[in-house]
Amino acid sequence: MWLLLTFQGCWHQTPLGAFKTPTCDPSRNSSLRNVVYFGLVSAGSKLLRLLPANYADSVYQPLQEPHVPNARQLSNVAARGDSGKASSRNRTVLGVFFGYHVLSEILAVENPGCPAQFINIRIPMGDPIFDPDNAGDVVLPFQRSKWAVETGLSPNNPREQINMVTGWLDGSAIYGPSHSWSDALRSFSGGKLASGSDESFPKQTVGGNFMWKALDPSTGQGGPQGIYEFGNARGNENLFLQAESIVWFRYHNHWASKLAQQNPSWSDEDVFQHARKWVVATYQNIVLYEWLPTFLQKTIPSYAGYKQHVDPSISTEFLAAMGHSLATMVPPGVYRRNKSCHFQEVLNQDDSKSPAFRLCNSYWCRKNPNLQTAQDVDDLLLGMSSQIAEREDNVVVEDLRDYWYGPLKYSRTDYVASYIQRGRDLGLSTYTKAQELFDLMPATNWSFFAHVDEEVLQNVAALYNNDISKLELLPGGMLESNGDPGDLFSAIILDQFTRLRDGDRFWFENTKNRLFTDAEIKEIRKTTFHDVLVNVTYAEPSSLCLPVDRDHCLQPQQLTTEQLAKCTPMTVLDYFEGSGAGFGLILVALCCFPLVSLFVAWIIATFRKRDFKKLQRKANPSMRKEVLGEGVQAVEWQGPKTDSNLIYLQLHPDKIIKVLDSRRAVLRSISLKNQTQVDMVLSINKGNKALLLKIPKEYDLVLLFNGEAERSDFVRMLTNYLETNGLSLNVSDMTERSLLKRAVTKEQRKQILETFFRHLYAQVLDINKSDAGDLNFETSLTAKESLKCELSRTEFAESLGLKPQSMFVESMFSLADKDGNGYISFREFLDILVVFMKGSPEEKSKLMFTMYDVDGNKFLSKEEFFRMMRSFIEISNNCLSGDQMGQGIESMFQASGFQDKEELTWEDFHYMLRDHDSELRFTQLCIKAGPGDGGRSELGQSRAPLGGGLPEHHLPALGGLCLRATFRQPHLYTEAQRTKYQRSKVYQKIQQFKRFIENYRRHIACVVLFSAITAGVFAERAYYYAFASPATGIADTTYVGIVISRGAAASISFMYSYILLTMCRNLITFLRETFLNRYIPFDAAVDFHRWLAMAALIFSILHTGGHVVNVYIFSVSPLSILSCLFSNVFMDDGSQMPEKYYWWFFETVPGMTGVLLLVILAVMYVFASHYFRRISFRGFWITHHLYVLLYIMVIVHGSYGLVQQPRFHIYFIIPALIYGADKLVSLSRKKLEMSVLKAELLPSGVTYLKFQRPQDFDYKSGQWVRIACLSLGTNEYHPFTLTSAPHEDTLSLHIRAAGPWTTRLRELYSPEIVAEIGRYPKLYLDGPFGEGHQEWNKFEVSVLVGGGIGVTPFASILKDLVFKSSVSSKMPCKKIYFIWVTRTQRQFEWLADIIREVEENDQHDLVSVHIYITQLAEKFDLRTTMLYICERHFQKVLNRSLFTGLRSITHFGRPPFVPFFKSLQEVHRQVWKIGVFSCGPPGMTKNVEQACQQINKLDQTYFVHHYENF
Repeated sequence: MWLLLTFQGCWHQTPLGAFKTPTCDPSRNSSLRNVVYFGLVSAGSKLLRLLPANYADSVYQPLQEPHVPNARQLSNVAARGDSGKASSRNRTVLGVFFGYHVLSEILAVENPGCPAQFINIRIPMGDPIFDPDNAGDVVLPFQRSKWAVETGLSPNNPREQINMVTGWLDGSAIYGPSHSWSDALRSFSGGKLASGSDESFPKQTVGGNFMWKALDPSTGQGGPQGIYEFGNARGNENLFLQAESIVWFRYHNHWASKLAQQNPSWSDEDVFQHARKWVVATYQNIVLYEWLPTFLQKTIPSYAGYKQHVDPSISTEFLAAMGHSLATMVPPGVYRRNKSCHFQEVLNQDDSKSPAFRLCNSYWCRKNPNLQTAQDVDDLLLGMSSQIAEREDNVVVEDLRDYWYGPLKYSRTDYVASYIQRGRDLGLSTYTKAQELFDLMPATNWSFFAHVDEEVLQNVAALYNNDISKLELLPGGMLESNGDPGDLFSAIILDQFTRLRDGDRFWFENTKNRLFTDAEIKEIRKTTFHDVLVNVTYAEPSSLCLPVDRDHCLQPQQLTTEQLAKCTPMTVLDYFEGSGAGFGLILVALCCFPLVSLFVAWIIATFRKRDFKKLQRKANPSMRKEVLGEGVQAVEWQGPKTDSNLIYLQLHPDKIIKVLDSRRAVLRSISLKNQTQVDMVLSINKGNKALLLKIPKEYDLVLLFNGEAERSDFVRMLTNYLETNGLSLNVSDMTERSLLKRAVTKEQRKQILETFFRHLYAQVLDINKSDAGDLNFETSLTAKESLKCELSRTEFAESLGLKPQSMFVESMFSLADKDGNGYISFREFLDILVVFMKGSPEEKSKLMFTMYDVDGNKFLSKEEFFRMMRSFIEISNNCLSGDQMGQGIESMFQASGFQDKEELTWEDFHYMLRDHDSELRFTQLCIKAGPGDGGRSELGQSRAPLGGGLPEHHLPALGGLCLRATFRQPHLYTEAQRTKYQRSKVYQKIQQFKRFIENYRRHIACVVLFSAITAGVFAERAYYYAFASPATGIADTTYVGIVISRGAAASISFMYSYILLTMCRNLITFLRETFLNRYIPFDAAVDFHRWLAMAALIFSILHTGGHVVNVYIFSVSPLSILSCLFSNVFMDDGSQMPEKYYWWFFETVPGMTGVLLLVILAVMYVFASHYFRRISFRGFWITHHLYVLLYIMVIVHGSYGLVQQPRFHIYFIIPALIYGADKLVSLSRKKLEMSVLKAELLPSGVTYLKFQRPQDFDYKSGQWVRIACLSLGTNEYHPFTLTSAPHEDTLSLHIRAAGPWTTRLRELYSPEIVAEIGRYPKLYLDGPFGEGHQEWNKFEVSVLVGGGIGVTPFASILKDLVFKSSVSSKMPCKKIYFIWVTRTQRQFEWLADIIREVEENDQHDLVSVHIYITQLAEKFDLRTTMLYICERHFQKVLNRSLFTGLRSITHFGRPPFVPFFKSLQEVHRQVWKIGVFSCGPPGMTKNVEQACQQINKLDQTYFVHHYENF
């Protein structure tokens, strides 16, 4: 008995000089301890099965309910009972925990397997400990043990678990199961194990090593603090096992000190190995020949030498037998006493005191206040040696059964239920089969356990349906225990230790291994645990060597739970507690990346706009009208919802007050000519700073000064000014609030004018009263004032969309202002509006005649006629010279027979318009409702613009009435006069769809193919992780997140790799000339690039979303699971606490690079948007070069292999090599400087550059190049279409100054700068690159539509066409229709020269040119009507356009694409396909595309549209 054995003898000195240095260290290589069963008992070896595996599927699935009883219910029935019953054999608590130390020495199966698998313990409803609230849904997690991956594959190869420590009695619980572990425990000084600040204690562990660091279930405290380093990873499981481990730590250092003292010449290694050899031998002796006989109450067979054919493997059955046999003897508390047999109280956590340590509050305890010194540990060991263990029966104390430290997030669990589940996890056989194996009397019925309480036995039998053959090994062994472990468990334990001893080649008694001499073996056999304690505690040997009396140091009483502190109840950890807000903020921050990027882009765009305006002002100093002089400074208040602005007021002698902005530009002119008195209101509070000037028939002027003194100075100045001009000043005062309320603001004036025009149109047109507003319901001051409102000249001009200084405004205003008061009243405006809306052609021509009869003599002189025409063409920015205008007027007079007249009567004037009665009949007035944009109802019907333009989408709403002149524009080609069969809309939709498929079949095929590949790689990865995932079990942990994130990762890896091919411009230019162009739409490379980018962005968002889910799940998953998922990152040390969410985002390589990738993508995508690309191309160019960093980050992001091994290179290598080669080709060209031969600044901001053509530079008309100019201080390249033809010896570009770079380029090539530097700055060239426009010659009939600067590719095409025609070159194209859409013909006069050259050289009528001037149809339609008449006169007489001087027809308005395309179908009936090529603003190309789609609904010639936007 261990109470007696502990004090049985004294320590005997050993002749240390006889020691020899060991030739090998058997403990370092456990596989050498048995040469036949090589490696079977080493760490990581498989457990032995004495009986066949008992799995539900005979492979690996454990038995569970209903095939076996609920583990917790079985624990409640079989193991519940009262504590306080002493061991029938007087076994001590010291012996019990020594047994646990032995168990941890040879067996460790608690480490969870990978992938994480659970056989959770369902808690019955109403369980008083785990389900006190009767929830019925409580489940205690139980994770299955680690197993050999090569097992569990078939019934012939069932799952076999792994022992994580060496199965030998080799001191692995002292020195660790591996060489690295042993080295980690050593001090490498004097052969000792490393100690802490107190040499009596081992050193405390640090994070990241082998020690288990479970949370203290009573306090929730975790971490390495208070955890000592032992050879047993779980040596700190409780205070009592910890004390046993400290004993052996001290014992090794005791031996090392003695050996070092007696052998000073020995090295640290010699001392350590000799001490280790003796400690292990002593340990083996105590276990086999002292502890085990006492524990089993059996005689151990004598040692007969090493038997190499004995299998020493640890059996699964041994775990059940040893585990329960020890558990039933564990008491609820443990005494401590000093060497004088004084039993001491312990301090509890709540500062109360108890007679002993409470077991349930001693698990994984950190820094227990009762165990601070070496003597405290000694007292605990002495108390354990004096305390009698619990009785050996089926009862287990509640400290284990209800309050054992819990797994995962549960702080408590059931030890017995867990061991039952562990037996099922191991596939243990039944109790009766185990009896048969050891030839024991089989239990044929339940009466076999007659010593067990009848009620307990009946309840257990009921759980097994009274079938004893189903009784499992562990519950059967529990019931069999009665004073001893029981026959079966005793047989299993004895068999295991005997096999371990006999099969160990390095057993201390084996003389053949020559580790010890016979004398040394005898000395070891004499050493007892008593001797060990004498040497490592403060107890005096003399006191321990006294004969032991039964009454010596007897325990006060057998402990019960009632005498001890209460167990801390179970708590459930929330791993995500306190992280919700931070996690949400990170998600918001991730979502804000695009917004932040958008904000930054907006700031940059704002500055770029400002800088661009400065460049424009620098290039055109007359853009703003400057006013000299300072004036009086004040702040103008413009309303409660409008910001106040700094202004300057100037008092001019001609009764004009001018309001200037901060840059001294005129904002407003206030005329006082028609006033005799000026009303002024002054504020009398808030510092007396406000002043109101009432302006009749306009909005008021409210001024805020810095103080009353400044205001008084202005009032004095204004008073003197008014007196000088014969005007009086009426001054009143009121509070500032009343003053501001009384003021008529600009916004209020807009509302008045809106009401004015609404009722004006209501009387002229047939408009519903509800749309115009019934005056009977207009009761506000604003509504009443609206009818009394009179328009100023400025407001009248704004209503017409013209400038107040316009000649036409002056003429029209003078005509309408019948009373000459300088304002137009409601009635005056109504009279003139009625004529334009409802008048006859004669009335309209007479009105026009009267407007320009300046002297009122009823005659219109040539000068007055010239003035009238000049007012008409103001809209075209004075595009006609005086000579052109004179020539046009003379031709009109001559055509009417008035060449000899100097003056025209109205009759003559009307006769000149005789051929245009229809035009005059539909001539109406285009009026906006004043400065505002208000109004809600539509007035009038949609009408075609001048020149046969397309119908307007709709007329502006009320407040923007626009009624235009409508002419019947002759079709370019007359449609065949035959009845057409109108197909149904369904047929048209089908036909449209067929044509769409036919037109875009290459695009559709490529998109479908690419989408299929993308979907395929997504599905492959998703399927792999969903159904065939690796052994980590990550899909079981985060199914949705991992499937989405890995599938999306594969897709974006593919897309981000192959998107590079869309930017291989040189390769695309080459391939589009091959047969592949018939299958791949190379012209759509840029569009495909954008489509790929958007698709990749979507998958990137999906990938991010999947990882957000993953991060959340990983943040709430215990370490035991994470160590399976990320074995190269985490090590399961029992702490269970996962890393916080921010660790995944910011402290891992994939997380940090992922966040940076999102930032890069946000920047790249925002700056690549159409809006910001146009405003700041440099910003786009710089940010898009982040793609280099993007790919680096993607490679780093995936190469860390956190979830899977890198796969990005699979997709990336080939596209990257191709793209790299393509870039090298471009770089080889970019190094060549191009000398500019000619530079010319053309009107409308166009810069013409002519430069040398590089050698071997072959290109086709319609292709484009990229140029850079280092003289601008940047190496960014910009794309421009070549305007030169392939046959020319030089290259030319026409570049419009539309942004900062092009504006600076224009300034750089200005004559002044060129003269200053003495030469033209050189260019760098990259190209040429192909696009769809170069395919114009592959169609028999081609339509070229150019808008604005978008005509540049067609300039090259037209010149190429004429050249090929002149040399009789064969080409498929037989007819070209060129449509030039421009606001004014002066915008691109350079193109007129090219068209003129085409007209002169086009001998075969290949080209038909039509010019559409859109600006003329957008302003005042009365003038446009007259301009149209003059243009037709000029074209009829001289066969030239009045505006362009070309034979090409000039139209006013937008092109009628649909009628035009329809007419082409009629004219070219034999043509099956017509190519349409457009280049210009997106709005224009969209209209062309819509027209093509509409025409393609018909079952006739269809149109293939190629377009390019700028």
